[in-house]
Amino acid sequence: MFDTQEASPARAAATSPAPTSAEQLAEIIAHSETASRLWAQTDPGQRASGLEAMADALDAKVDQLVPIAQQETHLAEARLRSELQRTTFQLRLFAETLRDGSYLEVRIDHADPQWPMGAPRPDLRRSQVPLGPVVVFAASNFPFAFSVAGGDTASALAAGCSVILKAHSGHPRLSLAVAEIVSAALEQAGAPLGVFHVIFGLESGKAALSDPRIKAGSFTGSIQGGRALFDLAQSRPEPIPFYGELGSVNPVFVSASAAAQRPEQIAQEFITSMTLGAGQFCTKPGILFVPDESQILEALKAASWPAPAALLNDRIVKGYRDSLSDLSSAPGVELVVSAADDPDGSPAPSLLSTSLQSLLAHPKQLTAEVFGPTALVVSYQHEEELVQAAEVFEGQLTSTIIGNDDDQIAAELISVLSRKAGRILWNQWPTGVSVTYAQQHGGPYPATTSVTSTSVGTAAVSRFLRPIAYQGFPQHLLPVELREA
Repeated sequence: MFDTQEASPARAAATSPAPTSAEQLAEIIAHSETASRLWAQTDPGQRASGLEAMADALDAKVDQLVPIAQQETHLAEARLRSELQRTTFQLRLFAETLRDGSYLEVRIDHADPQWPMGAPRPDLRRSQVPLGPVVVFAASNFPFAFSVAGGDTASALAAGCSVILKAHSGHPRLSLAVAEIVSAALEQAGAPLGVFHVIFGLESGKAALSDPRIKAGSFTGSIQGGRALFDLAQSRPEPIPFYGELGSVNPVFVSASAAAQRPEQIAQEFITSMTLGAGQFCTKPGILFVPDESQILEALKAASWPAPAALLNDRIVKGYRDSLSDLSSAPGVELVVSAADDPDGSPAPSLLSTSLQSLLAHPKQLTAEVFGPTALVVSYQHEEELVQAAEVFEGQLTSTIIGNDDDQIAAELISVLSRKAGRILWNQWPTGVSVTYAQQHGGPYPATTSVTSTSVGTAAVSRFLRPIAYQGFPQHLLPVELREA
């Protein structure tokens, strides 16, 4: 069990935590189940205060946390400070959502003896209640925003669920430091003891997900890892919701008119987006469709590309090199932009190209995600081919159209992409996922395992709630939000 007195951020920076033992995990889950029932009955305003206390505590420790994150992830200080700001912002945004109350999606049908169904309508009142204890698997590429105190933790706590956070192996000391701060802040805000825990080790995460007291799971990572956990969640005697974000290549389709008018601008904006964070964003634009007569590919070849940058960890480096090798060896693919890697092994950005005909002939190999600073340019001859190309993609987090308002192909392309992606962009780039009310960060499989949900934005709280209707009850026995007052 995580003890809030065990380690300060400074001590955590010097010692990596050991994997959680079976005995510790059993105690953690028992405490989490008890705390979940108490937290679910807590007034939403008090839960909001708990989230705000977490945000305030993390903001106060930024100067201690960022150096630990730098040591473990190789990410730049400015990036990490910005990410921590995003993390505390989303905690406060969920607090605002709790006080607003709309997340409960209350519906009230008063009794109606003349209901035209052919029978009287009873008094029915519908709200939402928390699912119960949740296991959250932290991500590697966002050590704050999608990790210990990230969006899944924030939305689950907001819903009224207790959280068992499985720390990512890529930043264990940071995870321990953040967990201490979160636990202390929740305790000081009056949250039940045990409402938040952190565990370490893949086997402990799998064991927690398998426990019958756990009622939901969430994950951000690879298709292979996410699918294995999804299958585990579904194969339990009582299957549970599992919200996995797995993989996406986020294709970008450039119309002929846009390519003719602004090739250099499109090329530079694409480079900026696909190399952001050394290409380690889940929304990185990994495939760019351009007319074969346009100057975009030449502009990309002539552009100044960023220097090599360290990836998150050795496992990410190996996965990147393996994926790049697979893509590079595909029929019809050639390397068009490359530079020497850094002597320390940090990869330089690279660019490959192919024809639309090759992509259609080998769609699985050419549309596979390469997590890192590489992308594929696909040249087409006729704009109508873009619709055919869009059809070959599996589910995506995002799809982008770079075009002009009078492009004839736009409407048909949007129609196809609306079946493929959770977010479609027009003349904007997909990196940068705003934490807001209307955000949709999800999509058809394999982008996510739950096409109807989002992991970013205030709608994310609905993942950890279930609807319940009360029929015919007197006012004083109803939940507060369902009473006439």
